[in-house]
Amino acid sequence: MPRRRAFGAIRKLPSKRHQASYLGPDTIRHKAPVTFETAEDAEAWLTDRRREIKNEDWTPPTTKAPLTFGEHAERWLTHRQLKPRTRYHYRKILDARILPTFGDVALKHVTADLIDDWHYRMGDTTPTANAHAYGLMRTILSDAVQRRLIQFNPCHIRGAGNTKRVKQIGPASLPELEALTLAMPERYRLMILLAAWCGLRFGEITELRRHDFDLTNGVVKIRRAVVRVNGEVIIGTPKSAAGTRDVSIPPHLLPIVKAHLADTITGGREGLLFPASGDPTKHLAPATLYRVFYKAREEAGRPDLRFHDLRHTGAVLAASTGATLAELMARLGHSTAGAALRYQHAAKDRDKVIAQALSELVAKTHD
Repeated sequence: MPRRRAFGAIRKLPSKRHQASYLGPDTIRHKAPVTFETAEDAEAWLTDRRREIKNEDWTPPTTKAPLTFGEHAERWLTHRQLKPRTRYHYRKILDARILPTFGDVALKHVTADLIDDWHYRMGDTTPTANAHAYGLMRTILSDAVQRRLIQFNPCHIRGAGNTKRVKQIGPASLPELEALTLAMPERYRLMILLAAWCGLRFGEITELRRHDFDLTNGVVKIRRAVVRVNGEVIIGTPKSAAGTRDVSIPPHLLPIVKAHLADTITGGREGLLFPASGDPTKHLAPATLYRVFYKAREEAGRPDLRFHDLRHTGAVLAASTGATLAELMARLGHSTAGAALRYQHAAKDRDKVIAQALSELVAKTHD
């Protein structure tokens, strides 16, 4: 209950802070724009308001403009713990697709009709970008609901946050993978093999250093990844919590790994496996790889294959050995809400069995 005084009232909130209010000459009760840590601070604020009324210096407080969607979105993005690349991605979506329509709209006035119209006007030529924009919009508005800024989330378009590729790209077959690898310059061949047979991401591969390999146990330790944001190279943890992992190397790759470490790596234990051309201390840029990768995929008869599709190839190959979903998630570093429990049951020893079976697939193709 508010504590009544000769002038105004002070209320202790559940947060233990104090809220001050008073009845102004306009017969309207006005609350302090902020809460106070102590009752004494609240009393001091009320004393100042009483003095203004007594000296006839008082003016009605300016009515605060309603919180806009743009203001809430900026606060959400600022306080959210995100990977640099994800933050950059969200920033681009907000600026290009969401804020031009909703930036100045009061948060409480963002209705389902407005969202339906916005989604319709995005068209159907960029389904993936549309899905990302709608998903981000829904997430930001869900945060507003949790903060009790609005009563419900007006995003109700079924499936709008999901998308499927117009053209599904199949994994590379073993002959295609072999042709692709041989068509690459020798210094990049191991990149193709690690992406396909170990399921590593580009950012994980380009941050690999000599000390990340345990050749005694046949394991590559994934502890870091590199991303580029606005031209800046940022080294951080892998994409997800599950991305930090030990991946057993298929035995048929070990001789290739050993040869690469022996012949092409400089810089000691910290030496990068695949540095930039001309500077062994800098990371390989995606554009540098793509110049040779695009040519190699043409020669392999797979002009549709993306470098990231090699991870899909690795998943299919590993699945063909009988690996469970949890084991595949552990090997590939996937972490999703729906599969989190199954990921926890992945056995590290089983990964070695998967790696051995992968090499047996190669042996069968040469029999």
